[in-house]
Amino acid sequence: MTYLDTLKHPVIKRLSLIQFISYFGTWFSQVAIFSMIVSFGADEITIALTATMAMLPAVLLAPIIGLIVDRIEFKKLMFILLLVEISMTLGFIFINSLEYVWVLMILIFIRSSAASMLFSAEMALFPKLVSGEMLKNTNEIHSVIWSLCYALGMAVGGIVTYYVGFDLAFSIDALLYSVAVLLLIGLKLSIEKIEHNESNFEMLKSGFNYLKSQKKILHLILLHASIGLTSFDALVTLLSDFQYKELIAVPLAIGWMNATRALGLMIGPFFISKIISKENLHYFFILQGLAIMLWSLLEYNFYLALIGLFITGFFITTLWSYTYLLIQEETRSKFMGRVISYNDMFFMLSNVATALFIGYAAKWGVSLEAITFTLGFGFFVVAGYYTWFKKVYIDV
Repeated sequence: MTYLDTLKHPVIKRLSLIQFISYFGTWFSQVAIFSMIVSFGADEITIALTATMAMLPAVLLAPIIGLIVDRIEFKKLMFILLLVEISMTLGFIFINSLEYVWVLMILIFIRSSAASMLFSAEMALFPKLVSGEMLKNTNEIHSVIWSLCYALGMAVGGIVTYYVGFDLAFSIDALLYSVAVLLLIGLKLSIEKIEHNESNFEMLKSGFNYLKSQKKILHLILLHASIGLTSFDALVTLLSDFQYKELIAVPLAIGWMNATRALGLMIGPFFISKIISKENLHYFFILQGLAIMLWSLLEYNFYLALIGLFITGFFITTLWSYTYLLIQEETRSKFMGRVISYNDMFFMLSNVATALFIGYAAKWGVSLEAITFTLGFGFFVVAGYYTWFKKVYIDV
């Protein structure tokens, strides 16, 4: 089954279009956010904390997100969340100095809370619509769309931010979310509704107890969370500010670096998807680590670093989507929303830890090249972990 066959499913097709528009808008304004705080004179810790604010909601609100996703009808929930994202994005326009960076962080936190909930709702919905090869393709399409939007959004966002400023970038972002709302209105969704007669507290408790009893799922969640080691937003911003700003403007450097990595994210699945399996997954973790280490060796030169970033991105999408698939396949439909939200919590916790590690290590004088190399080495540890997991839970 090809990606085109999967996209013939009417719900998958419309949701994919909505995802494309909303994700493009998110990354379009991401460049504006980081370029704005750099222009205000933000230090390493402020940059790292700003990156962290986009990840914290999935960590702090996971149980609540899972409960809401399992209780509220998908289309209604998505409509509300898109409106929240529009409101918060327009709020960015009123930030005009580093004095109000705390307000910016609150707005980012609220917008990211809505985005996290929307993401969990989508990933919990897909296994209820499709299964098997079609579910695998749907996950990969979702990842490719994210990567394509990341590439286009970062590149176009960098150019627009450089030439017309932050406020217009935020306004365009809000407009894109509005288009996604209009497309959502026409979504025709018909799935069997799962009745939950438990109280909210009982649902939280039963979801937690279910996950606690599923050791295999817990290990898969930790494996998926390892992809958070590729959370490079703070690293890319620091490289752009500290090493490349004499060569290229910071917004353009951020945009082109992220766009190049995202190009690898987008292209990689077309080559790797057909050969990755439970039997050889550990090799791809090793390849990911080697790619990041190569990037660290090329960071001294902006153009060579772009090559390293492309190779780094080549494996990420497939590793992300394949480990997500393994979790979906192991989870009962009744608990899907809650398990997915806990999974996103661990994944974002890994992202937060990575961003803080980058910020504080840079603050303490560790070179950006050494920081990058360390992140790459982490995937060798992950490969060893998966080898153990495979022996215990798969090779039986």
